[in-house]
Amino acid sequence: MTPTRRALVTTLALTAALTTAPATTAQAADTPQHPWYFDTYRIDEVWEHTTGEGITVAVIDTGVDPTLPELQGQVLDGTDLTAAPQGAHVDTDGHGTDMAALIAGTGNGGVQGLAPGATILPIRVTYGGITGDAADRWAEAVHYAIESGARIINFSLGDVNVESARQEMSEALTAAARHDVLIFAATGNNGDDLNAPSAPNSLDGVVGVSAVNSSGERAPYSTYGPQVSLAAPGDDVPGHCGDISGPACIRDEGGTSSATALASASAALIWAQHPDWTKNQVLRVMLNTAERPDDQRRDDYTGYGIVRPDRVVLDGEGDPGDPDSPPIFRDWEAELRPPATPSPTPETSPGPDAETTPAPDAEPAATSDDASPLPWLLGGGAAVLVAGSVGWLLWRRRA
Repeated sequence: MTPTRRALVTTLALTAALTTAPATTAQAADTPQHPWYFDTYRIDEVWEHTTGEGITVAVIDTGVDPTLPELQGQVLDGTDLTAAPQGAHVDTDGHGTDMAALIAGTGNGGVQGLAPGATILPIRVTYGGITGDAADRWAEAVHYAIESGARIINFSLGDVNVESARQEMSEALTAAARHDVLIFAATGNNGDDLNAPSAPNSLDGVVGVSAVNSSGERAPYSTYGPQVSLAAPGDDVPGHCGDISGPACIRDEGGTSSATALASASAALIWAQHPDWTKNQVLRVMLNTAERPDDQRRDDYTGYGIVRPDRVVLDGEGDPGDPDSPPIFRDWEAELRPPATPSPTPETSPGPDAETTPAPDAEPAATSDDASPLPWLLGGGAAVLVAGSVGWLLWRRRA
């Protein structure tokens, strides 16, 4: 699909959404307890079926402060893997705490998360900002998450040294695949500048997540490429203004960090409703029910589409398929010795022509009045956060 045609399709979808959505939706959605995407996801109805209960999400980040009202009782002990450890509950930066709140915040006096029944496992790997030689800590963090029973790992951070990360994390990612753990990672916020590839989002076994704004379009800063598998809301998302102890607010620009947290939370909602599913089945239904305005084809900007957990939870859409067959990373898992799953079906990895690659085990997207088209309603700006040429950094945006 050409850029012009894609823009036209998106515009038509947005126009239809604006003419069919209730006039009060935007007014009701502008609070940290009820962000705009809650209406899109029909979250009140979803919570009647699942809140993410029983699912542990590891947040590999700057630590998580469990004393915030919305995170009290939601956070496990975790571990601190930094050079001068102070404990996983120390977060001098606030980034990890915001990601945890987006996933599992209760909304009590602060941010309402998408999966408030989920449990957060904090793994502190940085104090925030740019640090060197991080991939070995990430690998240790992944192993810790597996051993601690996490079903989902959230990486809202990135490293431009992809080859180093691939070498350091190879064993850890293999272990995650064999232990049925899903890993989501932010693709980065330099799409409107360098658009540099980064890790861990571009590594085999990691689901890369890009950001869309509340119009359902890729946020201009969202890094794009064949590493993108899914997209999620990244603008006008809840966070904390200024210091992490400050009041909850709606941030104009959450970035791919926030999008990744919402993708992780979406997986938690689905997995809690279907606890017997494997990671392959959870990911498959996420890919096949994602919102795609481009005739079921993936592209390098939003991957297979924007996450829609409500379609799985409420509408029963998405065939989970073979529990042992990964919807993506099939060749990689097949080459593991022993394989992570029995005899996966070979796949052709997305390349330069990924725009024409159909969704895995593709099925039609929802066409019901409740789920189509997307009611992405508000609007979001974007500023530039450019990755450094060396080192690693949090994929974060500040309003």
